[in-house]
Amino acid sequence: MPAVPTAPAPSPDRVLLLAHRHPLPVSCPSPCSNRQRLPPVLLRLPARPRAAPMSAEAQAPAPPAHPTYDLKAVIALALAEDAGDRGDVSCLATIPSDVEAEATFIAKADGVIAGISLADMIFHQVDPSLKVEWFESDGNCVHKGLQFGKVYGCARSIIVAERVVLNFMQRMSGIATLTKAMSDAARPACILETRKTAPGLRLVDKWAVLIGGGKNHRLGLFDMVMIKDNHISVAGGIANAMKSVDQFLEKEKLTIPVEVETRTIEEVKDVLKYAAENKTSLTRIMLDNMVVPLPNGDVDVSMLKDAVQLINGRFETEASGNVTIDTVNKIGETGVTYISSGALTHSVKALDISLKIDTELALQVGRRTNRA
Repeated sequence: MPAVPTAPAPSPDRVLLLAHRHPLPVSCPSPCSNRQRLPPVLLRLPARPRAAPMSAEAQAPAPPAHPTYDLKAVIALALAEDAGDRGDVSCLATIPSDVEAEATFIAKADGVIAGISLADMIFHQVDPSLKVEWFESDGNCVHKGLQFGKVYGCARSIIVAERVVLNFMQRMSGIATLTKAMSDAARPACILETRKTAPGLRLVDKWAVLIGGGKNHRLGLFDMVMIKDNHISVAGGIANAMKSVDQFLEKEKLTIPVEVETRTIEEVKDVLKYAAENKTSLTRIMLDNMVVPLPNGDVDVSMLKDAVQLINGRFETEASGNVTIDTVNKIGETGVTYISSGALTHSVKALDISLKIDTELALQVGRRTNRA
């Protein structure tokens, strides 16, 4: 399991507390009693090939390191908003607390699976006794109809975790699927996301980009200086903004990446002139909206290509604006270092995934329950 970034925060257990008057369980007692336990032969998962072990170089990436983001607290919040002050009244009404079940993950569309490591965390947070087995790994391609994992144990716990697990996995898999397609088309350039992520899900969204084969842009406002158009306007020009940044970093003794946004060839020349005349912490130049859409649906990348040639490897370059799955290949051919796309996370189409309890096993349990 990848290392999980955490920060001091209220205990997730406190977030999951239910109503003080009539508390109802989020998960069920475990292990379930022998009276309703499924026979071992029914609980045993069927033998089938596992995903081929990943090499050290190909291991699914860990979540990005963040100084304050608490992934376990995010999971606890997602569970708490589902449980409310009563817990799962549907499970409480229909499923005895000591019934066990087995459920299967099924891909309902082709794509890249992501969120398996996070799903393990959610199941463990709901009920540590649940057993989960995966036949694929984060970053693997799946096809419609593929059964790629199973979970078994307390039926109530599986159903309580189900929607939260699927919500995270479907979103992450959608992001990973688009990232993989964009990354493949953009080579040799690298694909980046932006800060246009779902509020509260910054780390989750950016983790999915890594799983899909992209790289992370800055995590927030703290880990990179990014001089954008508004900073430049207030500072009185690119040179003034860059000078202020260099002075600030020297005063604070900070060593972090610095990127400046440019929108024209003249602005690129201004940046290069400042860098030639001053000691600067600049590491990357953003070439914003230098990809120009054409009436026929194609794009003109001549200005972007000219800017890349002008910079000539002195700094990293990043293309931004008018980046789509249809244009990214042409943009990548200009020699730009990075291509950033907000659409990876702000317009994600979730990958359809289901988690189905084995009906035959459930019926057998129901018959035994009714006879008891």
